[in-house]
Amino acid sequence: MSVLMGTEHVVTATNGSSPAKVDMSDSGILLFTLSNKLIYMDAQARQLSARINLSQSGCLANGILPPSVTMLVAEIVNAIEAKLETNNFTPFEIRRLISKMKRPVLLRGYGLPGEGGMQEGSVLVLMEDFIPYKEFCSKQAAKRFHLTEREVAVVKNLSKGHTNKEIACALTLTEQTVKEVMKRIMHKTMTTTRTGILVEILGL
Repeated sequence: MSVLMGTEHVVTATNGSSPAKVDMSDSGILLFTLSNKLIYMDAQARQLSARINLSQSGCLANGILPPSVTMLVAEIVNAIEAKLETNNFTPFEIRRLISKMKRPVLLRGYGLPGEGGMQEGSVLVLMEDFIPYKEFCSKQAAKRFHLTEREVAVVKNLSKGHTNKEIACALTLTEQTVKEVMKRIMHKTMTTTRTGILVEILGL
């Protein structure tokens, strides 16, 4: 199965929605076998990987995959293996946001099971710059998810990559209060993680 046909690929989201085209024109592209072997990496992916490594380890480390990427690939491979045990060959998507960077990077990983088992499937990872604060519309988010003024303020700071402690300092709250607000936001957005909040509210 070929997955690098032009700049778009059709996948099925994990929420069971209809297949959608994924635009890859502005993304760094990585392709792996299900044995975690890297078989394709474009220039944009190399550049973003180097930037992630520099941010997380202080070393430029050109050509070395960041741990966040290898962990995502391993997670997808495990999910594919579980799907194949039930003869489920439906493609799926897992997203991760590397937010503790001056310029956050969004990872979009796609599990592509093959009917020939672990020998034929593959993992596609798209990497792209993420500038959530400029795209964040507080009025739309507040209306859609019924967020309070405090919850909107927390999301704004979360979208900048701030930790709970940093959000607490910025909003003059206790860290425990921020955690409680975060739980309420997760409940309203039907998510379970900080990344999930951003994915839902910012429409990634």
